[in-house]
Amino acid sequence: MAKAKVPKRPTRDEFVLEEIGNQLVEAQQEQSEVVLTVWGREEATRGQIVKMDSRTGKVHVESNGETDKVPFMDIMSVNYPRD
Repeated sequence: MAKAKVPKRPTRDEFVLEEIGNQLVEAQQEQSEVVLTVWGREEATRGQIVKMDSRTGKVHVESNGETDKVPFMDIMSVNYPRD
């Protein structure tokens, strides 16, 4: 039986990664709610950035008292909720 092919994460250049990083830092400093488009997840991750762990490369997003640790490299875009 053939192994199912997992689609590879799209590569982004350093400018895109830097821009995402800057948006995350800004959102954390302003304590803004963000909507993250995360590679491999059907639903966007929404919440407030409470920590960016450079050691693990994960961004901690808190929503409704729960923390979701999103790998930085899986974040495709950072947006602000419209409502």
